[in-house]
Amino acid sequence: MAIERKFIQEGLKKVRINEYFIQELNRAGYSGMKVNRTPMGTQITIYAEKPGMVIGKVGKTVRTFTKKLDEEFQLDNPQIDVQEVVKPELNAQMMANRLANALERGWYFRKAGHSTLQRIMNAGALGCEIIISGKITGPRKRREKFLDGCIKHAGIPAEELVDKKFAIAIKKLGVLGVQVKIVQPDVVMPDNFRIISEEDKEIIADEKSADIKPTDKSKIDKKGVNNGDIEARRNQENDV
Repeated sequence: MAIERKFIQEGLKKVRINEYFIQELNRAGYSGMKVNRTPMGTQITIYAEKPGMVIGKVGKTVRTFTKKLDEEFQLDNPQIDVQEVVKPELNAQMMANRLANALERGWYFRKAGHSTLQRIMNAGALGCEIIISGKITGPRKRREKFLDGCIKHAGIPAEELVDKKFAIAIKKLGVLGVQVKIVQPDVVMPDNFRIISEEDKEIIADEKSADIKPTDKSKIDKKGVNNGDIEARRNQENDV
């Protein structure tokens, strides 16, 4: 088998596993997974808002998932670990699922979109973009976008720094697509810079000089030589 075909099959298998967990763990607040291959087998970490529902009573649900991954998806000794999501408002997959559920329950799309956007930004996100597409209010499809903060749309920052997830809402007029993009609070943008003024330069210089002790300053000359160490060496030579 060619190496390219192997990579494609592995990626397709990962997408199928993710879709399976989205369908089975919708009520548990499923927010994504990570797959790590180890010498002992395949380690799968599931992130959810309610880990208890993922584990099940006495681990029954986890054992069912493990058997399913072994038989249907043919993973090598699968091992499932469940982690709780600390801030659901900063998880793109979870917020996309919540928005899709709100649309299915009959929320007006503008109210649901603005409410979700406000919750994400109040949680501390640097930027957020929500796109709802499909037959929203009529027989013809269209897109509605909700945007706030800073979002990257192209290049490596858009791929690595932006958390982008997708969900669907099934309504009478058709299926609506929901896409959520979130920039986490601790992300440092590559184009983020600040011009230092003269006052800031003086403050930085004062902070650096404060780190050096006064006793050390008296022992160090202009060339950076420690005079105290030189005197100690001379005294040792004289004693000899």
